[in-house]
Order: sequence, then C-alpha cells, then structure tokens
Amino acid sequence: MKNYHSVSDSSMEDKTNGSADTKSPVENGQLPDPANWGVADVVNYFKATGFEEQATAFQDQEIDGKSLLLMTRNDVLTGLSIKLGPALKIYEYHVKPLQTQHLKSNAS
Repeated sequence: MKNYHSVSDSSMEDKTNGSADTKSPVENGQLPDPANWGVADVVNYFKATGFEEQATAFQDQEIDGKSLLLMTRNDVLTGLSIKLGPALKIYEYHVKPLQTQHLKSNAS
C-alpha cells in the first residue's frame, strides 16, 4: 500500500474533506499515478485526503486505479451514492488531477 502525504500536512488538518490549499497528496513532488493501484490503494488514498467516510463507496463499488482513471464527473456524482458536496470535491480536486497527471506521464 502507498503512503500519501500532503505538501502541507498542517493545512490539511485545519480543513475537512480534502479542501486544503494543496488539493492533492504528492509523491516525490508529483501526484501519484494510480494506474497500478488496487481497490485498497484507492480507498487508502481517499482516507488519507480527508474523505474517510466516502472512501468506503470506492470499496463498495470495487474501484481500483484503472477504474478511477476511467471515471467521469457523472460517475463520481451519481454512481458512488455519496453526498454532492464531497463528490464534487473528490472529482475536481482528486480524480480529475490524477487523470490529468496520468495522461501527461503517458503521453510520450
């Protein structure tokens, strides 16, 4: 399993549901590439980013890294059966940036 750290752990403690100024955990200065993550890695990622309650939805729906990279905004907002506020933050601050980073790292 991977260990995720925020750029600024203290700012993450002051905010809830992953809305800290640094939106995503980083690994060696970059967002981690979830292409090889298992379901447990995805769940742990969202727990580590302040979505402890919502992380179980990824477990229930068996979302692994490859599935995460394929998710659309609509999938996150409606397919996971989580509240709209957290779902919007999960997609905008986590899913979309992970997808963008994955595409950039595999564009060569």
